[in-house]
Amino acid sequence: MRDALSTVMTPNELRARTKSFAISIVALCRQLPAIWVVRTLGKQLLRSGTSVGANYRSACRGRSDREFCARIGVVADEADETLFWLELLPSAWTDIRTPLYEKLLREADELTAIFTASYQTAKTNLEKRKLRRK
Repeated sequence: MRDALSTVMTPNELRARTKSFAISIVALCRQLPAIWVVRTLGKQLLRSGTSVGANYRSACRGRSDREFCARIGVVADEADETLFWLELLPSAWTDIRTPLYEKLLREADELTAIFTASYQTAKTNLEKRKLRRK
């Protein structure tokens, strides 16, 4: 894995990375046992974990800087929510701590950092442009 903030990634690299993350989330969710509480948390994880990539793709198609900023904020929120569900799962199923789980925990943390930083940069750039127009 790359250090989340020290390496600049292209949009295509981030698209591939978030797609790979979604595929790994699906793989982890397939391994969850049929215990109702684990499955309930797993459904939440599946929704947020796969939406990181979908929302990032949507952000890349943003028609304006404001739209991009808003959508990249959603990506940051979804990545952070995914991290939350991953952190919560061991309270419902202690056997979750597999190599795949640990990898996804690190990746969710990195993606949250990347997209939070991207959102802050986009927001700062929007504010600067707004000031220049006045």
